[in-house]
Amino acid sequence: MIAVAVTLLATVFLGLSSAMEQRATKQVPQRGALSPRLLLDLSRRRPWLAAIGVNLVGNALQVVALHYGALALVQPLIVFNLLFAVLFAVLAGHRRPDWVMVAGLVFCTAGIAAFLAVAHPSGGRETVSFAAAVPLIAGLAAVLACCLLAAHWGPRRVRPLWLALACGVDFGVNALLLKLVPDTLPEGFGDPARQWPLYLLVIVGPVGFLLNQNAFQAGLLISPVLAIITTADPLVSIGIAHYWLKETVASTPTALTGEAVALALMAGGIYALAHRAPHVARQLAGHPYAPVTQDSAAGP
Repeated sequence: MIAVAVTLLATVFLGLSSAMEQRATKQVPQRGALSPRLLLDLSRRRPWLAAIGVNLVGNALQVVALHYGALALVQPLIVFNLLFAVLFAVLAGHRRPDWVMVAGLVFCTAGIAAFLAVAHPSGGRETVSFAAAVPLIAGLAAVLACCLLAAHWGPRRVRPLWLALACGVDFGVNALLLKLVPDTLPEGFGDPARQWPLYLLVIVGPVGFLLNQNAFQAGLLISPVLAIITTADPLVSIGIAHYWLKETVASTPTALTGEAVALALMAGGIYALAHRAPHVARQLAGHPYAPVTQDSAAGP
């Protein structure tokens, strides 16, 4: 219960942070994926710095929740930050919500919540050897490379979704590291074979953060991007928790059927958001927080 309560509180802070960050990315020049210049541009914006403070609070609460609860329990609940982010974005933009996209959000959130209720994740161990983690590291690198290539060479209208997918996968792995690091943190940067979670966290954390900002900037609307991130994150976390931490989920025929229905709800919600987003984006093309291009942004 402590883990659930703290996680839900974290979602409020993370949702507010996402809305603030996405709004700030529209006020700086467009940059390429993983370009550190984007962070330099954003660092000159006070609203973005405030958003980072809010984000740190949310992440600190997430770490506390992971200390008290299983990874596969905490991470699916993080999806509720999607609803808070969209709510805050709509209020800040003084816009009426698009009800098709609202329905997509509800389906997406209900799907992951239902999956959690049916799967009932529990148990698990607290350590993973470096040898066992090598396939995880290689898989993450491969997925990120494929997503970045698709974002660069694919249609521009789906670029935000590829960046969001890369970000969500990265965040899912990052959740594993946040689960492992606190128990070994007192040892500091010692033997890399024993302290590999801390070393990897130093890389995976910033990469995911920058991909998040790239995805926010590439998409005019926060809903599709954040839906991809917040769905991929817990699904990756559940898979990692099951394979590497040996956390268990219900696997009876009834449970598997319920889990499949929940995944279908999530997929339907994401499809509705992705299908509706271009139409809404065209309506908002003249909005003051539409993306700023390299040529049109002269100031910081």
